[in-house]
Amino acid sequence: MDLNGKHALVTGGGTGIGLAIAQALAAAGAQVTITGRRMDVLQQVAGDNMHPAVMDVTDEAAVMQTIADAVAARGPIQIVVANAGIAEGKALHKTSMEFWHKIMRTNLDGVFLTLRESLKSMTQTDWGRVIIISSMAGVRGLKGAGAYSASKHGVIGLMRSLSEDFMGKPYTFNAICPGYVDTPIVTRNTDSIAQRAGVSAQEALDMMVSANRHKRLIAPEEIGEAALWLCSPGSGSVNGQTIEIAGGQL
Repeated sequence: MDLNGKHALVTGGGTGIGLAIAQALAAAGAQVTITGRRMDVLQQVAGDNMHPAVMDVTDEAAVMQTIADAVAARGPIQIVVANAGIAEGKALHKTSMEFWHKIMRTNLDGVFLTLRESLKSMTQTDWGRVIIISSMAGVRGLKGAGAYSASKHGVIGLMRSLSEDFMGKPYTFNAICPGYVDTPIVTRNTDSIAQRAGVSAQEALDMMVSANRHKRLIAPEEIGEAALWLCSPGSGSVNGQTIEIAGGQL
């Protein structure tokens, strides 16, 4: 695949799924702007064709300025991967408005702002790919994680609406919905689940692994390859879809 001449933006591109996607796009020739909240993390992973930029997706002014600067430096954004997110669960009766808003500001508002600003330049071109990283929680809900599940359902609704808005145009909108991926988020959640459920760390990890139908954690590179395929010449008719990567049927 040849993505030379294409400018891609990947939020949360310094670790985990975002990094794997950014690396796949860069290897295919795209100039990739990777964003995150910590420049030191971004600089450590930035390789050929990867350009770090500090951006908090919950800060509207920062999103507007950072994306405008990236466009000025590398041209219109033709691939946008809205990946930045947080994965935390709380039972409904323990969910405060503060916690609810924290999840929504990053997982839903952050995606909205990223897409709104990226589309300003993308729609001035003749080709574009929009990829949202949702979750298996976005298609079937996740026990004990109402706010997180609602946010991930929300981004799928946004994606489907945009796919209708731009139907017939040379842009596609899709969501990737992974199961449990071998990233630092799983490591953090292992401790959180162990504490909430009163089980050992190994038992907590086993619970996540068993939620994937093939009984193993998914490699971040598997998500990267799926995103790369959505940018391939043969994916033009894949639009408004949820691509579920969880080792089997959800």
